[in-house]
Amino acid sequence: MAMWAPSCLVRALCSPVLLLCLLLSTPPPAQGYSFPQNYTMQYWARRLEQEIDGVMRIFGGVQALKRIYDEKRNLFEVRENVPDKIVEKVAGDIESLLAKKVRALKRLADAAERFQKAHRWQDNIKEDNIEYYDSKADTEYDDPEGEEIERDTSNSLKLEFTEDENFKTKVNYSYAAVQIPTDIYKGSTVILNELNWTEALEDVFLENRKEDPSLLWQVFGSATGVTRFYPATPWRAPNKIDLYDVRRRPWYIQGASSPKDMVIIVDVSGSVSGLTLKLMKTSVYDMLDTLSDDDYVNVASFNQKAQPVSCFKHLVQANIRNKKVFKEKVEVMEARGTTDYKAGFEYAFEQLQNSNITRANCNKMIMMFTDGGEDRVQDVFEKYNWPNKTVRVFTFSVGQHNYDVTPLQWMACANKGYYFEIPSIGAIRINTQEYLDVLGRPMVLAGNKAKQVQWTNAYQDALGLGLVVTGTLPVFNLTEDGSGEKKNQLILGVVGIDVALNDIKKLTPRYNLGANGYMFAIDLNGYVLLHPNLRPLIINFQEPVTLDFLDAELEDDNKEDIRRRMIDGEKGTRNFWTLIKSQDERYTDKGHRMVNLQRYIDKVHRMYTWAPIKSTNYSLGLVLPRYSTYYIRANLSDQILQVKYFEYLLPNSFESEGHVFIAPREYCKDLNLSDNNTEFLENFIALMEKVTPDSKQCDNFLLHNLILDTGITQQLVERVWRDQDLNTYSLLAVFVATDGGITRVFPNKAAEDWEEDREPFNASFYRRSLDNKGYIFKPPYRDDNYRGLELENNTVGILVSTAVELNFGEKHLKPAVVGVKLDLEAWAEKFKVLASNRTERDHLGSRRCDPSTSCEMDCEANYKDLLCVLIDDGGFLVLSNQEDYWLQVGKFFSEVDAHLMSALYNHSFFARKESYDFQSVCATEAPSNTGGAPRGVYVPTMADFLNLAWWTSAAAWSLFQQFLYGLTYNSWFQTEDVTAEGMESKETSCIMKQTQYYFSTPNNTDINFIDCGNCSRLFYAQRLASTNLLFVVAEKPICSQCESTKLLQAEIKAPPGDRNQCELVERPRYRKGPHICFDYNATEDTSDCGRGASFRPSLSVLLSLQFLLLYLTASCHSLPLASCL
Repeated sequence: MAMWAPSCLVRALCSPVLLLCLLLSTPPPAQGYSFPQNYTMQYWARRLEQEIDGVMRIFGGVQALKRIYDEKRNLFEVRENVPDKIVEKVAGDIESLLAKKVRALKRLADAAERFQKAHRWQDNIKEDNIEYYDSKADTEYDDPEGEEIERDTSNSLKLEFTEDENFKTKVNYSYAAVQIPTDIYKGSTVILNELNWTEALEDVFLENRKEDPSLLWQVFGSATGVTRFYPATPWRAPNKIDLYDVRRRPWYIQGASSPKDMVIIVDVSGSVSGLTLKLMKTSVYDMLDTLSDDDYVNVASFNQKAQPVSCFKHLVQANIRNKKVFKEKVEVMEARGTTDYKAGFEYAFEQLQNSNITRANCNKMIMMFTDGGEDRVQDVFEKYNWPNKTVRVFTFSVGQHNYDVTPLQWMACANKGYYFEIPSIGAIRINTQEYLDVLGRPMVLAGNKAKQVQWTNAYQDALGLGLVVTGTLPVFNLTEDGSGEKKNQLILGVVGIDVALNDIKKLTPRYNLGANGYMFAIDLNGYVLLHPNLRPLIINFQEPVTLDFLDAELEDDNKEDIRRRMIDGEKGTRNFWTLIKSQDERYTDKGHRMVNLQRYIDKVHRMYTWAPIKSTNYSLGLVLPRYSTYYIRANLSDQILQVKYFEYLLPNSFESEGHVFIAPREYCKDLNLSDNNTEFLENFIALMEKVTPDSKQCDNFLLHNLILDTGITQQLVERVWRDQDLNTYSLLAVFVATDGGITRVFPNKAAEDWEEDREPFNASFYRRSLDNKGYIFKPPYRDDNYRGLELENNTVGILVSTAVELNFGEKHLKPAVVGVKLDLEAWAEKFKVLASNRTERDHLGSRRCDPSTSCEMDCEANYKDLLCVLIDDGGFLVLSNQEDYWLQVGKFFSEVDAHLMSALYNHSFFARKESYDFQSVCATEAPSNTGGAPRGVYVPTMADFLNLAWWTSAAAWSLFQQFLYGLTYNSWFQTEDVTAEGMESKETSCIMKQTQYYFSTPNNTDINFIDCGNCSRLFYAQRLASTNLLFVVAEKPICSQCESTKLLQAEIKAPPGDRNQCELVERPRYRKGPHICFDYNATEDTSDCGRGASFRPSLSVLLSLQFLLLYLTASCHSLPLASCL
């Protein structure tokens, strides 16, 4: 252990020769031993390099495999991937696919407008007069409390359903289905008339399907909330309370109005408290959910003054991330002070007048939530909004109160807006979305100019299709009001047709691009709809899937410029070096959260090629490594050879030829895929006995390459592995994996412990070996909580792999990866010997040192004082001379020795990259009750308490009005807390902060010093040539007084209002919104601006209810408490 000598106490004098002072003046940790010299440790490093290289040369079989490929050259041809042609072809195929859907959309929208115009309104229509299939009638609701849920007893049609692989559910192609939101009374006259005229759409649905059998869901979403979709299928309810409303779906919102710039101002004065404040918070949640990524928003609270609720100082894009920040901050709002409408509106108008920021630049609006007030703030409107009235004002009177609502009505009517009342929880959802009808007026009045097909972001389909995009088209009311002089300005709804992303993905090449080549596509927001990293872990149809291209990859200047050019619809190609994150295992953490494990970062060379997809707002890109410019295409015309190679796939050959894992690819249409390799292999063999590799129902490219690689890898067994003794070199297995989908593991018994992905293209060792030269070590994954098992009973293996590079003239490619699996315990002992001062002739303990000889320590003889480790390029422990470290192999080294790992980072042996994962899943947190009271409890002011007559009248009227709204919205007697729609799920999407480490460029090979007083340590580190390993030698710590911040590698949840989130909105990423805006029309009739929905009590009704309330209150005094709850 290094100790300071008196002569080295003055740092100003000793710093130039600090290490020399230490080495000369430090008492040795063991009698007669000193810390090794540089040249000694460099010698150990060379021995390690030579041992690894020797084993890989003997058992890896790289040269042998190259010779085999040369000998089999007549069995395959080398094809070229031409990026421009690939992108052009795929973009054309996607354009054709979507064009078919557009034609169907237009037929559906035109028919809907004709049918509604021809429809005759019926005031006396009855539910018995309408025949339709109610999709909820057959729905099985899962009650988390295990209670039996009463089924809807409607007169729905009874249909038979058959399983359909395209829809991944049971459907009936002869009928359409109807879905009506839970909070809408399906027997109302409006709904029954809607059902009556939309029935005619069923024939159009059928005609569209005849024209294009590949069509998926065809949907008409009505402004009344009715959804009619085809084909019919039972509704899939997410939980006991079905909150689905078509008007809140991303595709409907996008199709029903132009983009919005919205400022939400919330009254948080002292009069707003208890249930009213809680209703306001929930109203804001629901209002935010009506916004899409084309919209911009800010939220502020006000009393005497106004201030933003979050760190966002101006309008920000209404994406999932920003809306989550708003919701988290709105939840903790508190009520205090007095009301000043002027402060709130001035703040809102100034926000909307800020032209120095990115925003929608279309519909502008202010949404004010308050419990009431008398000030009309006319002077504010005169200053900021009149006479042009470019900003619409929507006012919301929230809660139960006796305030005069006339000023709130006047504000809305005087500014082309609408006035709404939200007296109870049941009124929130309907009243926070009906403003879209007002915004739709200019669009309807614009007529055919507004008939623009729009394609949405990717999102989760509510009926189980997975990720989809939807083409949308608005449907207008073509009927005329009155005598025909006045044009109708109501939007009827939106029609949509889904396209599954998997169907688009099928149009893209996959296996000829290699393991690290891929195609991607982005929209005008820069969000990906195709990308290998687009893997949302939560199935939540409430939220769109919005993963930015720069978040799907590690951002740099080149990618940012490519993203901008793609959004602008340009073509281009660019070659550059960039950083990529590895795609490792998926696992479930202790919180039952699915995690995408990304442990490593590689610096790689890539070619990006891109072009627009015409007639859409998407752009397509291709990414290719240099070694994927060419690929192998097998040509096994010799059927005898086909049979011979095929026999090496049979399980009876595994004992002599090694176990074969087949990548689970779709080789043939009738092949049943399985997660179990044995079962999948049996299915494959059974099918191959019926069809040939040249069958039309099979992918000839995949099958021929698979069979060729089966034969080539068997030759490797025969020529190299079969005659070698793996135990001599402490190997558990040798293996080879190929682009053709074969992974062969030898010997057969080693397959029992094989944990790598059967698909080589998904296996981390395969992908990283292609991108890195030399030998890539991959220790088993161990999270921070792993405690390990006894090695004797659980042999741990470490993979070492390298790519096989072929050269055919100017054509270079890497079609395979070979490797070995090291026995951890045996190689840990070998590691100690190689990093020691004894030769093969020496015996352990044969060297003797005394104070006069002063021998150098080594990793074997002095393991009690000297720590020796191999760490990989991600900072994970691979090998150590400390036996107690063996159980921690695979852990991030900071979890093992935080002090030493921090020193390696601080001395630039490692660099660090931080990024964010926007596709993670977290358990929902219990909502805060800040500023809120329990449901149903109103908190009046002191003056209200003193006025008993007012209190009893208000309470009576509150109960009566709540009862009426409950009848309408099905919320009476519900006991749930007031919560936002997005808070129902037990899990929700969340943002996780990820940190990866990778080798820095410098390779310092000097002895370094960790300064910590009496606990200081010497250490040495050196990269091992042709590997991804860092060899580290350090003094073992003799005390634990050194405090060192542990470096974090495991991902953590990004805290609310994370600094990165606040900074990101100050430098918004480039995007484009829809190119046409419909926010104004001179003929718009703004006279319908809301007159209040509350029932105004008569004196007799109030007195009756007051007596009833007093009677019930008196009765409760004589009954147990429980009976009154």
